[in-house]
Amino acid sequence: MFKHILLPTDGSASSDLAVQAAVQLARDMGARVTGLHVVPPFHTFTYRVDMIEDTEDQYEKESEALARKVLLTIENLAQECGVPCDTVIVRSDDVHDAIIETARDRQCDLIAMASHGRRGVRGLLLGSETQKVLTHSLIPVLVYR
Repeated sequence: MFKHILLPTDGSASSDLAVQAAVQLARDMGARVTGLHVVPPFHTFTYRVDMIEDTEDQYEKESEALARKVLLTIENLAQECGVPCDTVIVRSDDVHDAIIETARDRQCDLIAMASHGRRGVRGLLLGSETQKVLTHSLIPVLVYR
């Protein structure tokens, strides 16, 4: 049914569980996967504590390293399951737009993601990225709870 599944991840435990389920689904369906991690660009004024003390170059290097570490989880799991996999890092303040645009650009026919990632005040302030993807995507979305 589905041939190419986009797996957006923020590296959270719930996101990791969704990735595991989606990679197994891809294996069973003979599909391939693309892992996606969205990194916010550097801002001088920000609500993100990790940007306040960094220089732009330092932030770029550290966020790239973290993104690669998060995506390596998908790559390793896909390899173990024999599922073709590629990964992509996108810099954007609009996570849901980046997810939808990547799915469209990569010609994915399914987006599989966790129901929750960010928690606490950050989650309340930002709203649910999953909900935004569900609302705006023309591509089917599988939500893992």
